Amino acid sequence: MAPSQGRRSKFSFMTDVSLLFRPAEAKAAGRTEPFARTGEPMVTVVADVSRPSEVSGSRANGLAWRSFILPWLLPFGLLLVWQFLSATGIVSTAIVPAPSDIWEAARELTARGELQRDILVSLRRVAIGFSIGALGGLLFGVAVGLFEPLHDLFDRSLQMIRTIPHLALVPLMILWFGIGEEPRLILVAMGALFPVYINTVGGIRNVDPKLIELGKSYGLGRAELVRSIILPAALQPILVGMRYALGVAWLTLVVGETIASRDGVGYLVQNARELLRIDIIVVAIILYAIAGWLSDFITRLVERRLLRWHPNYADRVKA
Repeated sequence: MAPSQGRRSKFSFMTDVSLLFRPAEAKAAGRTEPFARTGEPMVTVVADVSRPSEVSGSRANGLAWRSFILPWLLPFGLLLVWQFLSATGIVSTAIVPAPSDIWEAARELTARGELQRDILVSLRRVAIGFSIGALGGLLFGVAVGLFEPLHDLFDRSLQMIRTIPHLALVPLMILWFGIGEEPRLILVAMGALFPVYINTVGGIRNVDPKLIELGKSYGLGRAELVRSIILPAALQPILVGMRYALGVAWLTLVVGETIASRDGVGYLVQNARELLRIDIIVVAIILYAIAGWLSDFITRLVERRLLRWHPNYADRVKA
């Protein structure tokens, strides 16, 4: 059988029995024959190897389709069951509105321009608060992680502040900063600061000591060790902290927008509660869920791009 007659897997081999004792014909067929002594039988093993590019390409396409379709099966399935229960009257629409009613409420808000305005306001608050909190947590975490005296001085106090519920700070924020934008941005920044701080400190302090010793053996100074070894080794937990901090920022925004707000998705919820519009409340909840998913999706893309040198992320970036 010629190698072109049916391709098999990369590690599939077959023995051409018809050429066991006919090395001349194997040579005429253009096959590589192993060394054999004169008069001894020779076995020619033909490796039938399929093209790696075709195999890897089809496998990548299958994984891409699976990763795109499979995560959406559960949400769409729940929506169909929800609509069925509401249409048949098993679940009262006065308690839980049907998905079709929620869609109509979203269209109504969009037609009046309220939905777009409130989404943009909430996005701006999250972007500003998260940027301030994440940058502060990163800088403070690097300083505390690198210098032991700073760790002993600040870490315990910061851990106590971290456990204070955000709702307990709302009255103080109103007394100190009024009912403007400042208390909302401060709450969002505090929510984003501590996850980044904790992951940065943990990532720096858990760097493999062998890597540091290797850098010292190459004559790297303190600054070069931090730039070339410590920070790259701690980058993965830092980015995980960023992802978690962005989710906490959205959760904190819900609290912040209850402070006498006149716009934002939180204000939309408060106004709908007073008007007993459960459908609008569900619209706001869905908006928070979508915003959180999009934020996590974007940060994961950034994480894969920054960690493309890491062996655990290399295959994902290529795919």
